[in-house]
Amino acid sequence: MGHNIGIIGTGNVAWHLARSLENSGHIISTIYDRNIDKAKKFGLDYFNAVFTNTLDFRNTEATVFIMAISDDAIEEVAQAIILPDNTHLFHTSGTKSIESLGYARTENIGVFYPLQTFSKGKQTDLSRVPFCLEAETESSERILKSLASSISKEYHFVDSRQRAVIHLSAVIACNFSNHMMSIAKGILESNDMNFDLLKPLIAETINKALAIGPENAQTGPARRKDLKTLDKQLHSLESDESLSKIYEVISQHIIDYYSE
Repeated sequence: MGHNIGIIGTGNVAWHLARSLENSGHIISTIYDRNIDKAKKFGLDYFNAVFTNTLDFRNTEATVFIMAISDDAIEEVAQAIILPDNTHLFHTSGTKSIESLGYARTENIGVFYPLQTFSKGKQTDLSRVPFCLEAETESSERILKSLASSISKEYHFVDSRQRAVIHLSAVIACNFSNHMMSIAKGILESNDMNFDLLKPLIAETINKALAIGPENAQTGPARRKDLKTLDKQLHSLESDESLSKIYEVISQHIIDYYSE
């Protein structure tokens, strides 16, 4: 059975969740953004949607509200929101605890956190995305399980502390790795070479790490303790103090990790 859903926010996470939920048989009936034009633009794909820039939802048909907004805004919105009776309110943050919804005028609060990186306009198959769930009441637990199972093959109930650990690990594994690729691209382009050269290597590195474990897939001069190469490459970066520091710290961390 589908749920009648209100989406609070119009960013990347909201864009993906709303489409996936509607495609799975739920109804997106309300879309909120402080900028009403953003709400209207976001909702063009949803025939049943009402657009609003007010947090008073007493006259809406939604029974489940999903807050896909910035972490810093969650507590403020939870305190200001006015909900119909017997509704459920969930946020999608990886770092904010369930208590951040404590000011909301409902006991049916929870967390609906998709463990994935999103870019608006680029489709992501949510059926392969793990959802981390947390519920304050049995009713919220049932709703969260219903929502997650309708769009994904994998979901887990974890508490706020565990979710924070998961998010930290995700930042290091994904955000940091992506930034390292940005640095590598910049080095190549500053020497009139194309980033495409690295793409097969990057793909093989990721595939190998997933297949045999990143600790077993590590290669390179730091793993071999090739100090001559490390010193040579560090010297080539001496004109960029912050980049040379990154290279030095990470290389030393790899050496120490495999020396234990």
